[in-house]
Amino acid sequence: MKTTAVLVEAGARARDGVTRPVMFGPVQPGVPGRNRRAVTVSPPNRKRPEVSPNRQFTVGTIGAGTVAQTIARLALAAGHKVILSNSRGPESLTDLVGELGANASAGTVAEAARADIVILAVGWDQVPAALQDQADWDGRIVIDTTNQWHHHDPGSPVDLGDQTGSEYIATLMPGARIVKAFNTVFMKVVAKSAHRSDGRLVIFLAGDDTDAKATVSTFIDSLELAPVDLGELRQGRLMQAGGPLIALHVVKIQ
Repeated sequence: MKTTAVLVEAGARARDGVTRPVMFGPVQPGVPGRNRRAVTVSPPNRKRPEVSPNRQFTVGTIGAGTVAQTIARLALAAGHKVILSNSRGPESLTDLVGELGANASAGTVAEAARADIVILAVGWDQVPAALQDQADWDGRIVIDTTNQWHHHDPGSPVDLGDQTGSEYIATLMPGARIVKAFNTVFMKVVAKSAHRSDGRLVIFLAGDDTDAKATVSTFIDSLELAPVDLGELRQGRLMQAGGPLIALHVVKIQ
């Protein structure tokens, strides 16, 4: 099997937004985020996207904070259209939309939910209220960027028993095709890494729908980032709060 060398941010949890290259290898569950050994990692076997790599998407965000804005800026730079929404209504996003430019617009949550790709980007405690008015997601592709942190204790994950965070999210979004992604990385690292010259920042993803993952992978690739498919949505446990991939910034060498 071929192997692919990658780089990782030294210390992985640095908060200054600087990606410091060191060699990195396979992640073992339960291994702390720091001081990982230098090896190579084999790329996963996954279905290649069937859609054109030049396809333009309409991207709707539920939430308009740091995560939504960072992804929106990259999406707009890649030629996609973005509809931002939040709990306060479209009028509260007028200044932001004006700053983002012509292909950005503000809408209701219902309007954002009709986009080709929907980004769920709200705090964990805000998820039920954000989704309560959407009865059926009708096969929509939803990227779940959330982490199940207690709102009163950001360093403590919510205990969901045997359920992963995204499996819980799926129960609130009947009919949606959920893909877990973008939740393991700091957005300031994402913003600075999209156009790096030595490789592409890895965005881990997981989901049960192969076609949805192929579309999300195409979208991530269009942002000049490197999608890495971990498998079924259940594998999102590796990515969620408390998992071994959280706050890990890996760069795939070109």
